[in-house]
Amino acid sequence: MQIIEVMTRQVQTCQTSDPVEKAAKIMEQGNVGAVPIVDQAGRLTGIMTDRDIVLRGVAKNKDLRMTTCEELMTGEVKCCEPHTEIHEAANMLAQHQIRRLPVVDNQGRLVGICAIGDLAVRDIYINESGEALNQISKGSGTIQ
Repeated sequence: MQIIEVMTRQVQTCQTSDPVEKAAKIMEQGNVGAVPIVDQAGRLTGIMTDRDIVLRGVAKNKDLRMTTCEELMTGEVKCCEPHTEIHEAANMLAQHQIRRLPVVDNQGRLVGICAIGDLAVRDIYINESGEALNQISKGSGTIQ
């Protein structure tokens, strides 16, 4: 089975020049924890997570209405193509300790996103998604 069969196709995005506040509102309205950031041609340039907003924005007293997505986004994004096998995608999620995998076409344009939960909806991939989540959740530090 391939990612294209389980990915979310209609993904809300922001452009690099959009204010961070716009990304936060998309997250709230869609009940999601990340928004892909694209250029004017729809090519993936980064991803904005709720964690990016808190650590790079709120914690540093940034005005989220004036700060652009480009300033706070994570720029190096792991992604895959629509015909990537689900097993490979699950391995990527685990290896890179990420919960979401943007899906891009051969020109780098965003066509969807696959979250860890998308893998779990298919019974045959419960083990893969569980293993990926286990690896993602290991964390690198301790809570004090």
